[in-house]
Amino acid sequence: MKQETLAEQLGISQQAVSKMEQSEQVEDLTLERVAKALGVTSSAIKNFSEDAIFNNIQHNSDSATNNTIVNYMFSPVDKIVELYDALLKSERQKVALLEKMIEKLEKK
Repeated sequence: MKQETLAEQLGISQQAVSKMEQSEQVEDLTLERVAKALGVTSSAIKNFSEDAIFNNIQHNSDSATNNTIVNYMFSPVDKIVELYDALLKSERQKVALLEKMIEKLEKK
């Protein structure tokens, strides 16, 4: 998700989102709001580890060489659906933002 989109959902500026990303700590209430906007839990954000992601990717790569679908951590079709849903959500957010802008212009 782009900083601008997250900022809009949180009702803050893009610069505030950027500053939050640079911070070592984020207040629990703010973290809850960010997690909700991203569609994850706050504990998932708190426990995020680049090493764990790398190990997961490496495991998937190793499993793929065995040519066994059972070893995959996700179904490619499920991933496509997940990505489509994310794209659709993003487009809906754009439409909602444009509708708000049109409403403001019509009021003037």
